[in-house]
Amino acid sequence: MKAPWPTVAIIGVGLIGGSIGAALLTRKLARRVIGIGRTKTSLREASRRKLVSETSLDIMSSVSEADLVIVATSLSTISATLEAIDAFVRPGTLLTDVGSTKVRIVAEWERHRNVHRGCFVGAHPLAGSHLQGPSAATADLFIGRTTVVTPSRATPTANVEAVCDFWSALGSTVFVMPPRQHDRILACTSHTPHAIAAALASATPHGVQQFTAGGWRDTTRIASGDPDLWADILLDNGPEVAKSLARVATITEKMLSAIKAGDRRRLITILTHAKEIRDAVGG
Repeated sequence: MKAPWPTVAIIGVGLIGGSIGAALLTRKLARRVIGIGRTKTSLREASRRKLVSETSLDIMSSVSEADLVIVATSLSTISATLEAIDAFVRPGTLLTDVGSTKVRIVAEWERHRNVHRGCFVGAHPLAGSHLQGPSAATADLFIGRTTVVTPSRATPTANVEAVCDFWSALGSTVFVMPPRQHDRILACTSHTPHAIAAALASATPHGVQQFTAGGWRDTTRIASGDPDLWADILLDNGPEVAKSLARVATITEKMLSAIKAGDRRRLITILTHAKEIRDAVGG
């Protein structure tokens, strides 16, 4: 069977990029998977774990050979990377990314859409982890997970469908929505939870960690994520995260008021509502 994407270039072979490469090779969706990085160390690890079929430090030469390019670099460098590689890809080459925020990335691409050689469609696989690097990558990372594809109004339908097909082929359930809707939703479901987990961990007094149990550890697990990465995410989606945190603060104030007043009925009402929402998600 002919591979849908004969040559795929992945810029950044960490958890997400490495997992994409492993999934492509495992599922025989590409003949060549070129892992592109800045250091030989991470590329050697990606090669050793068979996440990619070959590696390269030469980003421009590698993307010129690709039918599909995935930018899996840090959030702060995605836009600049897309612009840099555009001059070297073949006209019509499909480009996508894995950034956790979408409004800025899509808007910066659209600003020069008419002169671009590549065809970019933004995407965000909701499959992150507090673990990082190629050592955490796995071929089944995207199975049963959600990926959000975020075209602009001007993105050709064929390009959107091609990127949706790509993520579906890796095992994802794909949703398509505008970038602003994505950022608003993810502020509530991903970015604010991380901020709260970090706040809870930071607020825990020194010397009591030995007494932490499942509740504290489950709630703060994601606070172990890369601080540089999460600072970029929280700032890039700042307005939406601020709104979401304000809603959490309102509920927290209501709980605090009920506790101070000894109002058990009101506290149970708040806790019951929270339980209903969480139980509906399952898992």
